[in-house]
Amino acid sequence: MTERLPTWFKKRIPSPAVMEEMNNLIGNLQLHTICQNAICPNIGDCYSRHTATFLIMGNVCTRNCTFCAVNKGKPEPLDDNEPLHLVEAVNKLQLGHVVITSVTRDDLPDGGASHFARVIELLKKQSQQTTIEVLVSDFAGSKSALETVMNSRPDVLNHNVETVPRLYPDVRPLANFERSLELLRLAKTISGSVITKSGLMVGLGETAEEVGQVMLSLRNIGCDILTIGQYLQPSSKHYPVKSFISPGQFEDFARIGKKMGFRGVASAPLVRSSFEAASLYEKMS
Repeated sequence: MTERLPTWFKKRIPSPAVMEEMNNLIGNLQLHTICQNAICPNIGDCYSRHTATFLIMGNVCTRNCTFCAVNKGKPEPLDDNEPLHLVEAVNKLQLGHVVITSVTRDDLPDGGASHFARVIELLKKQSQQTTIEVLVSDFAGSKSALETVMNSRPDVLNHNVETVPRLYPDVRPLANFERSLELLRLAKTISGSVITKSGLMVGLGETAEEVGQVMLSLRNIGCDILTIGQYLQPSSKHYPVKSFISPGQFEDFARIGKKMGFRGVASAPLVRSSFEAASLYEKMS
């Protein structure tokens, strides 16, 4: 970190019993969560409410984003039982809304789209009351991979642009801002009823004007929900925090987003992609 965390990042220590209960459930079903793997600061809050954002297709990513704590390298083969285990977890936790993300799997021909589709289809069959939000990779720009996911009919399609275009070479060297925008645009053309969502981190050296331009770009392709949160450096080996954005600035971003026409905006220091995802979705209904 460039400096100590400001006072507004203070959080209550979660109950050890609840943490153990959730970790046992997830571990016994051989599942992963982004809460654990990305060192999310909200893990205690989410686990206390018996919810989690599930990480499918393993916990090793093929990309080399410098902000992310998820392990990087050569992933293991897909687990064919993972969709069944995930459905079991959703049913045990009695989730009304579930968020599912994945590591990026550039090693797979379809980027893991068919695995996403199997998970969604099984959830729709066996957990019919649960609404489904998926946070997907860019599938290396493959329209057919995106169609595979969209044809399984998720309720929310989330894909994070993460930062402003100028910082992509340092923060997301294997990604492309325009490619991410195109994925979100195409999702709407494939399924007009789907709710699209994106998010970005601040505090990486961007300007407020650049953030505003990203927000406008997202609105111009019909993105419905926006999340904005403070970047926190997972370790000394990751991209450094350049600045801590004040709560007041986050409120300004929220105000601007609502004025632009986003149907839902969550903007605060500890906001993450799946922050109060169920609540944001319900406001869309």
